[in-house]
Amino acid sequence: DGVAPGRGIKCSLCTKVLKKIQALAGDDPDESAVQAALQKGCRALRGARGRQCQQLVKKYQEQISEGLQNGDLPRDICTAMGICRS
Repeated sequence: DGVAPGRGIKCSLCTKVLKKIQALAGDDPDESAVQAALQKGCRALRGARGRQCQQLVKKYQEQISEGLQNGDLPRDICTAMGICRS
């Protein structure tokens, strides 16, 4: 299902994280707004979820950044990254 074995980053976590990052980045974010939001987005999550968030952001930074700048929906971005099934 496209998720790295043992990582188990689930569709719901991906979508939740991206919604948070999208809200932090604002309505028409540029790259620096998205980068700042990526940094802040994971800080809100504690423990294992926070670590999964960091892994997600590090691994998919380009796709997340591009998707948010294009105004894509969090669910669609997670599907494009192979974390959610379409």
